[in-house]
Amino acid sequence: MVNAHPSIRTLAAYLTVVAVLILVWKAAALFLGNALLPHPEEAVAAFGHALGTAAFWEHFQASSFRVVTAMGVAFGLGFPMGVLMGGSRRADGLLAPFVFLTYPIPKIVLLPVFLLLLGLGDVAKIAMIGLILWYQILVTTRDGVKLVNPKYLDSVRLLGGSRMHIVLNVLLPAGLPHGFTALRLGTGTSVAVLFFVESFATSSGLGYLIMDAWGRMNYPDMFTGIFGMSLLGAALYELANILEQRVCRWKFTQRGSRAD
Repeated sequence: MVNAHPSIRTLAAYLTVVAVLILVWKAAALFLGNALLPHPEEAVAAFGHALGTAAFWEHFQASSFRVVTAMGVAFGLGFPMGVLMGGSRRADGLLAPFVFLTYPIPKIVLLPVFLLLLGLGDVAKIAMIGLILWYQILVTTRDGVKLVNPKYLDSVRLLGGSRMHIVLNVLLPAGLPHGFTALRLGTGTSVAVLFFVESFATSSGLGYLIMDAWGRMNYPDMFTGIFGMSLLGAALYELANILEQRVCRWKFTQRGSRAD
């Protein structure tokens, strides 16, 4: 197992975690009674049935669109700004006070404002998720770029490199791993916020499915939505991980060389 392919190790880890959770769940269901907590086999059966219905996949597609779009917008805006602030003292001096004064504010409390300004559709939900993740990517990227050793910048300048050469060959490679780390770790936050925003003023999405089933006291259907949201979160995490491996090849090549 030590020499197994990384994808096999990842699958084995997921299966182990799932097995442990099912055992704990089964024990809790036996202790609390089926009226409060359905047995795992009942919830799994309901989820398996839902996978064959168009309604579940419509909810899954709606949630996927919202969270993937929000993550893409957050990275597309937050990463360049993080590189700019980390690589320029002037830009950092102008923008850092605004960023760090507003960063501690719990953004989720602005959801009613977003719904008022942007409407009850997908735009407000995407903006809410994107704003929260944007801060994480921006701050993490900025701090990562600031860690670049000045000797690398001096080396490029001594070779006649321009500011653009420094950005492309030093700052971007330095910031990318930090940006992708924030994106990968932010998948959990994004899915959590997705659940919250889909609990209000909507009739689609996995969050709506969970709350609707909970209101009807249909707990197997409620766990169907929970399973779906867990599946979405795991898929997003692995997607961010794959993107990092593709874009930051040098990082994993160096890691493999050190391991050898």
